[in-house]
Amino acid sequence: MPQFVIEREMPGAGALSDDELKGASQHSCSVLKDLGPEIEWNHSYVTGDKIYCVYSAPSEDLIRQHAEKSGFPANSVSEVKTIISPATAG
Repeated sequence: MPQFVIEREMPGAGALSDDELKGASQHSCSVLKDLGPEIEWNHSYVTGDKIYCVYSAPSEDLIRQHAEKSGFPANSVSEVKTIISPATAG
């Protein structure tokens, strides 16, 4: 299944408390459950004013549906073409 990186501009994201992040995660998972098993949230990276999320889904459209229903922005959605790491150099 294709993977996508979603960039979410969320000023102050890096200052959110553990409880606030837990609440946001619970809300996101609730919306994902409603959308069905074809979309999966893998993990996210929280920075100062952005959150970068990695999702698996059959289409960008389903990613954008999640953003709309959850209220979390999806400022950019990019399909992952390949993954490299230090192991790639070997």
